[in-house]
Amino acid sequence: MTANWEKLLSCAIQCDRCRRKLGGKDRRILSVYDHQPICMICKKAEEQRADYEAVSRAAIGQCLINTELAYGDPGGYCFHHFYPFTC
Repeated sequence: MTANWEKLLSCAIQCDRCRRKLGGKDRRILSVYDHQPICMICKKAEEQRADYEAVSRAAIGQCLINTELAYGDPGGYCFHHFYPFTC
C-alpha cells in the first residue's frame, strides 16, 4: 500500500467505506484499518471504535518501519492517516 498511497488519496472520488462522493475540496483521510481513503464522517465513526487507539498505534509503528518517516511528517504515508487531505 505504501507505494501508491498518494495516488489513491488524491484521486479518491468516493469514500471507500460509505461510497459518498468526494469532490476536490472535500477532505479525505486514510483509514488506519485498511489504509483506504475515507470521508471525514467515516473517520469520526472509525475513531469511536473500541480498538481504534490500539490499531492507530500499530499503524504508526508499521508506517515508521515501512517509510522511516515520522507520522507527523506532511510528506509521509503515515501523516495522511491522521491529518485530512484535499485535492
